[in-house]
Amino acid sequence: MARHDASELASRLGRNAEAVCRHYLSSGHRAGRHWVVGDVQNSPGRSMFVRLTGPESGKGAAGKWTDASTGEHGDLLDVIREALGLIDFNDVAEEARRFLALPHPEPKKTRTPTGRTSSIAIGSPEASRRLFAMSQPIGGTLAEIYLNGRAITSLAGTSALRYHPRCYYKPDEHSPTEIWPAIIASVTDLHGNQTGAHRTWLAPDGSGKAPVESPRRAMGDLLGHGVRFGVAGEVLAAGEGIETVLSPRQVLPHMPMMAALSAAHLAAILFPATLRRLYVLRDRDPAGDGARDSLVARARSVGIEAISVSPIAKDFNEDLRWRGIDALRATLMEQLHPEDVHRFVEG
Repeated sequence: MARHDASELASRLGRNAEAVCRHYLSSGHRAGRHWVVGDVQNSPGRSMFVRLTGPESGKGAAGKWTDASTGEHGDLLDVIREALGLIDFNDVAEEARRFLALPHPEPKKTRTPTGRTSSIAIGSPEASRRLFAMSQPIGGTLAEIYLNGRAITSLAGTSALRYHPRCYYKPDEHSPTEIWPAIIASVTDLHGNQTGAHRTWLAPDGSGKAPVESPRRAMGDLLGHGVRFGVAGEVLAAGEGIETVLSPRQVLPHMPMMAALSAAHLAAILFPATLRRLYVLRDRDPAGDGARDSLVARARSVGIEAISVSPIAKDFNEDLRWRGIDALRATLMEQLHPEDVHRFVEG
């Protein structure tokens, strides 16, 4: 097949990226402007993400995907090839044309609780900004109770987190909407503009997460951005989850940190122009290893000193909960640059 024919097919698939993902990557789910799944063979998991929106070609094009655990990347033609086990590219192209000839259902219009049609798309940056604005500070709420139960007791500088007592949760498009209390986290870009939000639904007493299939979900434009605690200058620590980042922050309350919300997004964070040293707060699993390797390589390629910081257990919140704050402090001090031990470690 001629290169321009393949490019045109990939572009047409990209215009229908979500429909392609729902068909060939059915083990995954939509998370904001991306489809998240385990790998290109449609395994369950969260290490591969597919862009659902973007230009038709070039950097950031809709349909482009990356697997943070392996470093693999490609377009939706590759997804079709791998999902169906095809070898000959003519077969891939024929399947793509067959798929594109199928009718695809139009997205359903959404309605507000009053029954009026909403002009704000579900999962959009505007919807995330509205949700965050409707939420309240976490002090004295179930959000604080939940975080305290995770041994996260120092909450200074966490204005990126808010609480919503009645946050909608929909298991899937065919299920009725449920209502649970939730922690709402603001996802922002390098300039502090909110581009998305992350929701952690909670049990009614704050004793843990809500008993639902996916108690954590993100919405909006996430790639490159994150939940920020402090303003990055020359130093920044970045990790996957909010609790993973807030745990070292119990020891390092003045070090700027950010949670990228997944391994795939951690590998793709954007660097502040002032950044000189990056600490990568690693999770001990294959996806975490892949994200760390990718992020360290990216940082070093632009002259940023990158230091991988590893927990003893699976992640830093497990270290904090099961080993205690003194042991966590010792673990961190062994891995920080001596200059930053003096600047940031809380005695």
